[in-house]
Amino acid sequence: MEVRIPVSDKRIETERLVLRPWTEADVDDFYEYASVEGVGEMAGWRHHESRQVSEEILRSFIDEEEVFAIVCRQNNKVIGSFGLHRSWANEVPEYRNLKLKEIGYVLSKEYWGQGLMTEAVSEVIKTSFGEYGLEALTVCHFSANSRSRRVIEKCGFCFVKEEEKYLERLGIAVTEKKYILCRDLYDKKAK
Repeated sequence: MEVRIPVSDKRIETERLVLRPWTEADVDDFYEYASVEGVGEMAGWRHHESRQVSEEILRSFIDEEEVFAIVCRQNNKVIGSFGLHRSWANEVPEYRNLKLKEIGYVLSKEYWGQGLMTEAVSEVIKTSFGEYGLEALTVCHFSANSRSRRVIEKCGFCFVKEEEKYLERLGIAVTEKKYILCRDLYDKKAK
């Protein structure tokens, strides 16, 4: 079941991160990490080749209200994005009646390998099932993206299926692995 969770008035905090709404003042930090080759490509989009591209996408983040800026507490710098989007599971009969969202995330290459995304995903799960009242979260990764796979597995998501997908923006075919985490399973593990 599609639910709307506008992030424009939300804030999620962890020990090292703050997930908050984007502002136009974030464009330089956004361009800095989004222009690095390999960062966007792991999420299905081409790295930004100009500041103008970052400005346009940042404007869509603000207007659509689905994507948080990930801010490093240590230096108050935006180092990534975290979205709550319509899920592939909305079309699957056994999941379509659940209140659910798909998570998607990107992190600056400079911050890879520090456990930051696992920290962010864990807190978003807790907040989504508690404060936001969701019944399930889904997530996907490309088969070549072992970093995302590890985050997904550490956070307790269950593998559902894989599908071949053509990414027009990149002009390549990929295998996408899809996962779900239901609140009842999460609650059992938390006890």
